[in-house]
This record gives sequence, C-alpha cells and structure tokens, in this order.
Amino acid sequence: MPDGQLDGTHEALRRSGPAALRPRALTACAAAAVAVALAACSPAGPLDEVRASPARGNPPAAALAAPPPENLGATLARALAPVPRRDGTRLAVAVLDLDSADREIASYRGDAPFTTASVSKVGILAALLLRAQDEGRDLTAEEHRAAEAMITASDNHAAGLLWRAIGGREGLDAANERLGLSSTRGGPGIHWGLTRTTAKDQVRLLRAVFARGPADSAGRSREGLDRSSRAYIRELMGDVMEDQAWGVSAASPRWALKNGWLQRTATGLWVVNSIGQVTVHGHRYLLSVLSSGNASMESGVSLVERAARAAVGAGSAHVRPWPQ
Repeated sequence: MPDGQLDGTHEALRRSGPAALRPRALTACAAAAVAVALAACSPAGPLDEVRASPARGNPPAAALAAPPPENLGATLARALAPVPRRDGTRLAVAVLDLDSADREIASYRGDAPFTTASVSKVGILAALLLRAQDEGRDLTAEEHRAAEAMITASDNHAAGLLWRAIGGREGLDAANERLGLSSTRGGPGIHWGLTRTTAKDQVRLLRAVFARGPADSAGRSREGLDRSSRAYIRELMGDVMEDQAWGVSAASPRWALKNGWLQRTATGLWVVNSIGQVTVHGHRYLLSVLSSGNASMESGVSLVERAARAAVGAGSAHVRPWPQ
C-alpha cells in the first residue's frame, strides 16, 4: 500500500456512540498527568502590595501591582517542557480560546510542517461543502454517506471518493485558501494522507468550522462555510467511533475531534495527530497537536494526549485555576 494511504486495519473500527458532543470521564491517571503538566504554569507567587502616598485633601489610595502577564505562547512552551518524548520525536501545538478577548493563536513550533495523515479529512469535507455551496445544492445521499464514514469511522475508501470529488490537491488547496490557511498543501496524486500542514493552520481550519463569525441572512460567512455546513462538520466530529475518541479529548470531557495516524514505510516511525474543540470552564478551545517520529502508535497517542492537557491547561490558567 503506498505511503500516505492509511491501513484500514488501523482505522476501520466498530462504530458506537450517539451523535453529540458526548461527555467522557477522564481517568485518574489522566487527571494526575494534568496536575504534573500544569505545575509549570502556576503563578510565580503573591502579588506585591504597593501603597500610594495620599495627596493632601484626597482620600488614600492603594493598588496591587502585578508583573506584566506572560505571553501565552511562552506559557504554552513552559507547560509543554515536562511532556516526555523520545529523541527524534517532533511535536507542534497550537491553541485558540474562542471565548477570550485575545483572539490570537498561541503556539509551540506552530509553523513547523507536518504530514497530516487522516486529519486532512476535515479539510476534504470542508472543500466538498464549499463546492456544494458554490453550486447552490445540498450534498447527495452518496456524499453524505461518504462524509459520515470518512469522519466518524476514518474510512479511507470514503476519503478517496471525496478527494476525487473535490479535484484532489488543487481542490483542497483552493478551499484552504478561502478558509484562511496559508501553509497547507494537498498531498500528491491520490495521497491525501500526505498533505502537509502546520499546527497553526489546523487551528485556522477549526476556526472556520467552530467560530461564530458574522454571517449573512443565509447564515453564510463571507467566502467561507455557511451555518449548516459548519454545523454538519461539528456534528460528525462529535460522533467519532469510541475507539477513536482519543487525542485532544484528554483535555476535557466535552469535545469534537478528528485524529490521524500513519506509519511511515521508510522509517517504521509513526505520525500521530489530533485536532478539535474542547470546552473547559465554559471556554471553547480550538486545539491542534501534531507529532512525528513516534516509536509506536501507542507512544504517539500518549504524547499527543499529554500535550493536549498541558496546552489547554496553560490556556485555561488565564481564565481560572485548573480543577483539582
């Protein structure tokens, strides 16, 4: 099987679970890992109290002086430092708090290129929906079946069908440009799994799906996905099969996601990626964790989940303390 086309035995698993953002309980060991990973993000100590000298005839004033807030990107890098990884393993993380006044994407190696594996399937579906919007039509029954299988079961045959339907690499690249991605290029020929991307670009794609941006009377954002298209992608990402509900979901029991995994034939090492939305303390976080050079799929999943918890913990520490 050509490199970049994922082995069906790795991804074709039995489907289960309702079509919703299903709550999932985090394990005790995961909670412990959160506490360890986030220890580096704790505030540095009590604030120094500064008292102003009262002016004659004016009431006394007092103020608390705090050090300037740390850049979230620096906080993210510090939170990820304790996350263990083997020599040669590459990791990139990007996170965006949709409910914060600061709408900048914070990242750790966010512009480094990675192979997508099956996370490219979200982009394929977005491209298909944009094409249908441009043609003024709904998806056909066959397209609906393929889209559902591609996202919820990560079915590679369905992805191949829709890859051809969007025009392959050229169709994906054109859709990505419309959605604001700047560093993603479709895979060559039939190899959609060899699409190259960055962690920040994957958050830009998620923003096009999950953000509640301005829309016209038909619910369509300018040049982007309309309201029903966004809702459709969110629904499918919230209904992935039980055995594929790992990755960014480790950061919260409320999630919608798509994962990708691929063993490279040249090295035997694994690409393991996870993208999606999680909700913590009422804030919605868009999160992309990309990795390569993993010795096994299992070690890659562990790395991605530890990084996801640390990243969302770093972001949510700016909102309120992480729950103990």
